[in-house]
Amino acid sequence: MKTIKKNQVIIFVTALMLIVAGYLNYNTNLENTPVSAEGVQNEVVNQTEEAKLVNSNTEIEENNNTSNSNTSNSIAAKEDNTIETSSKTKDEYFTTSKLGRDTMYSQMIESYQKIIDNNGISQEQKTVATEEITKINTTKNAIMIAENLIKTKGFEDVVIFVNDKSVSVILKSEQLKQEQIAQVQNIVTRELNCNIEDVHISNK
Repeated sequence: MKTIKKNQVIIFVTALMLIVAGYLNYNTNLENTPVSAEGVQNEVVNQTEEAKLVNSNTEIEENNNTSNSNTSNSIAAKEDNTIETSSKTKDEYFTTSKLGRDTMYSQMIESYQKIIDNNGISQEQKTVATEEITKINTTKNAIMIAENLIKTKGFEDVVIFVNDKSVSVILKSEQLKQEQIAQVQNIVTRELNCNIEDVHISNK
């Protein structure tokens, strides 16, 4: 009887020792590989920062693409505006020049007409004024015909100025070929009844 009890005590002590050894081993593993709330939080933060970095790089790349696209569009727009402005400036030159020339002729005719209408002016002076008005109108009509004929040769626009015997012809063209110059000279000398050496041709 005593032998049985003694054996039971030994088994119990042995089992208790195994339990204690297992418990100590478990605690040791926990100490060697600690998992804390702070560690988990740091891991989450690191993953979040990595995600933000990826998003930031994507946004930078998208912004660069957008910036490059906007820059290209801006350059193209500037080029278009430059071309449009240049063309508009040329158009304004020809329109303004013709208007100024025609205004000058109108003012000259008006001045001569006042001489004709003035009773205090001699008949000889009135005759001269009348001849000048006729000459101006003839020149105006010749200029109009010459400009229209020159346009039929493929020029976008042209303006002609007559100063005594000298005739200036300004053509709207990037360049002038010798053949074109000869055509313009032929038209101007015929319609304005002037010498070819008095015709000065340029482009704008």
